[in-house]
Amino acid sequence: MKGIYPSKEFVLSANVRDPAIYSRASENWVEFWEDFARELEWFEPWYSFLDDSRAPFYRFFVGGKINACYNCVDRHAEKKNKAAIIWEGENGESRIITYYQLYKEVNAFSSALKELGVKQGSKVALYMPNLAEAVIAMLACARIGATHIYIFEGFSAKSAAYRLRDSRAEYLITADGYFRRGRLINLKEKADEACDEYGKIKKVIVVRRAKNEVSMVEERDHWYHDLLIKKDASPEVLDSNHPLFIMYTSGSTAEPKGIVHSTGGYLVHVYATSKMVLDLKPDDIIWTTASLGWITGHSYGVYGPLAVGATTLLYEGAPDYPDICRIFDIIEKYGVTVFYTVPTLARMINGCDISGYDLSSLRLIGSVGEPIDPETWSWLYGELGRKKIPLVNTWWQTETGGHVLSQIPALTPMKPASVGKALPGIEVDIIDDGGKKVKPFEIGNLVIKKPFPGIMLEINGDTSSYIKFYWTKYGKRVYFTGDSAYMDDEGHIWIVGRVDDVINISGHRVSLIELEHAVMEIQDIREVAAVGLPDRVKGSAIALFVVSSNPGKEVAEKITEKIERDIGKIAHPALIVFTPELPRAGGKILRRAIYEAVVNKKISSVVSNPDSVEKLMKLKPSDRGVIVIQQ
Repeated sequence: MKGIYPSKEFVLSANVRDPAIYSRASENWVEFWEDFARELEWFEPWYSFLDDSRAPFYRFFVGGKINACYNCVDRHAEKKNKAAIIWEGENGESRIITYYQLYKEVNAFSSALKELGVKQGSKVALYMPNLAEAVIAMLACARIGATHIYIFEGFSAKSAAYRLRDSRAEYLITADGYFRRGRLINLKEKADEACDEYGKIKKVIVVRRAKNEVSMVEERDHWYHDLLIKKDASPEVLDSNHPLFIMYTSGSTAEPKGIVHSTGGYLVHVYATSKMVLDLKPDDIIWTTASLGWITGHSYGVYGPLAVGATTLLYEGAPDYPDICRIFDIIEKYGVTVFYTVPTLARMINGCDISGYDLSSLRLIGSVGEPIDPETWSWLYGELGRKKIPLVNTWWQTETGGHVLSQIPALTPMKPASVGKALPGIEVDIIDDGGKKVKPFEIGNLVIKKPFPGIMLEINGDTSSYIKFYWTKYGKRVYFTGDSAYMDDEGHIWIVGRVDDVINISGHRVSLIELEHAVMEIQDIREVAAVGLPDRVKGSAIALFVVSSNPGKEVAEKITEKIERDIGKIAHPALIVFTPELPRAGGKILRRAIYEAVVNKKISSVVSNPDSVEKLMKLKPSDRGVIVIQQ
């Protein structure tokens, strides 16, 4: 497949335009990463780039002292009138915060946190929508050395409570409410439920956003704006490997895993990739459409852009509300230059007539979160990008902290739906289950062959799972991504999907095991298998195949309510199928056999009860709702 190159105009102004960067990084990857690290400000230099003596627990920039907030705020504060954050609410409200204003408010909130007892090493949870105050809270935690744990605002109180408990959070920052699709969502109510279930939160700080009526617990709860103290809080001198944040992600377990990221290595990685991949410069306005509750929001909505000194745009509500053209209103209104989004959103908005919008400010588009189909890629590049600006298709994970595979826009030719090549300083391969490299165009397991600065420190409180999930299949020095992929004869890579028990819904990872565990708690359920089916808009849709003593709509409603209560609306099942039995082999339920029956109309040779599969073959991948298969 022939690649597409960006315009000469783009290449001439790009941050990275020398092809030798690949060979230089390959020959001396230490120097490559250290050069980027030196562009940041360190209180004390590192004495060793990498300590791998306890592999796979890798530590980068050993001995270095740094502060993420200082690098994202203080060193840009002299640009008093330069916008750091542009915030727009769903109802049209807006706010622009300059770097100097950000410096002042972060200092004020840092001082407030200290007054409440927050100190270096404290755990502070954020259960918040996309608000400027959420970014301020993240940066304030980073400033004083508290580890922040961001909980996606769409998660249920039970899911939030799990994250509070697992992280051992002591403090919670939330909001009274927020707006989503024209509705006011009472977030404080959910936060109170989560706190009650966990029982160990010392203080709750509430941002007054929606001005809805909420209950405030005396002595525990405080209004954010009442706490702000107009005094400076010096940034703590932190070890490079001090935990900056914990981000929870779904995996091959019933419960989400708390991924712990460092301060120094993580910041170097997102700073470097913001410049290399997204071509970010201080005069850019980047809109990363992800919620701050996901790793994309952290890395390329906050820490990467602010470390570069660019302007980041935050939007509160649903990007397709009140209609699918809202996105283009915002791009035009603020002159967004870099638009970083998920294929699901692109599929939702490609029905909008964009001919009446001035989108000339856009100079780069990025895709993230899930494999992109060629049709959506073509719309982003051809329609939104006018076949003039680069489209970088990025692959990375919560665990990697930042980009791993992508085009470097001025160097790597674009191929529809490809995620390009491994970035300089990172080494990947595609191998079979035995560890042998597969041939071009053959699907295999995507692995990372050596560590890099953005890689996670560990799974919070679970050393054995960290090794088991990521560093066992091919040894303690080869990272198993859990994704399958293939490579063409020019080294360009395409992601096929997950090889473990996780599916991707609109760029959000959902554990099939977590879904099944939630459903099995319902009295009328005997067995359940959760499967991801293809979905034109969301990429994947959740389908539940259920054996029940009372099949039908009533139990289906119980299932939906239970999932939304335990996990959140993001895990809403698109299809619930009641069936007399599920396909098995050796007593084990075979999800893959269900998928093959519904999608490919095949009966797996390992199924011990083929009659169960024949019934499922009558279903279509596009079926939605509730279906009851009779005995």
